[in-house]
Amino acid sequence: MSPSRTAALTALALVAFAGNSLLCRLALKHTGIDAASFTTIRLLSGALVLWLLTRRLREPRVGQGNWPSALALFAYAAAFSFAYVSLPTATGALLLFGAVQATMIGYGLWAGERLHPAQLAGLGLALGGLLGLLLPGLSAPPLAGSLLMLGAGLAWGVYSLRGKGAAHPTQVTAGNFLRAAPLAVALSVMWFAFQGTASMDKAGLAYAVASGALTSGLGYAVWYTALPALRATTAATVQLSVPVLAALGGIVFLGEAVTLRLALASAAILGGIALVVVVGKRGAGGH
Repeated sequence: MSPSRTAALTALALVAFAGNSLLCRLALKHTGIDAASFTTIRLLSGALVLWLLTRRLREPRVGQGNWPSALALFAYAAAFSFAYVSLPTATGALLLFGAVQATMIGYGLWAGERLHPAQLAGLGLALGGLLGLLLPGLSAPPLAGSLLMLGAGLAWGVYSLRGKGAAHPTQVTAGNFLRAAPLAVALSVMWFAFQGTASMDKAGLAYAVASGALTSGLGYAVWYTALPALRATTAATVQLSVPVLAALGGIVFLGEAVTLRLALASAAILGGIALVVVVGKRGAGGH
């Protein structure tokens, strides 16, 4: 693959990842759709698009996902939606990204990896930024929404670790979406039984379909197409742009303000994670 095509696909995938945060927040703040319905439509749409894509690509019918990964995918999608009922776009994306990276770094430590002193400093900086973001105050994000988004990041980190190195990642993703979709339907049924009502309108439905079919289904397919051509360090660090892109989208499309607390926390969290990832990959390349 040519460098220019790789760069274009990578940029498109990163915009898609940020678009998930923007579409979810847009739907839950400005339309009548509820979080359970958004999750269900998103996963159903993603499953359909990925199934059609694997049929089009004629990928071999092997490694079609598994239930543990599907449960992690469902947990991510559900917590993600309910978190964005109360969280601004930028804050949600930052918490999600931070939790994903923390999960994957934590797994590496559990598996026996050792951190360089500079990585330890980066980890401390990132944790300090997260703590500073969540401390009580006028500009602190809602605690319940924050905990839900951290849970979504944990689930997505687990999903990413389970899918690492898949031989046919697009098809595996399709299989996991197909398994997660009925779980989301069950969530909607339970939500209706608990609330006595479920809400949806045309705009909310359109945003949920776009999130599932475009920024999730096709977005993941584009990312997996570009991934083999990217160095590990590059693949990890370019994702640092996702919360920034989500913040810009929130400002432009939703009129959200970026507080000083969020700006400082973002610099600490993203800078700390970048230090851990970059130093770690350089160390691995030096052996």
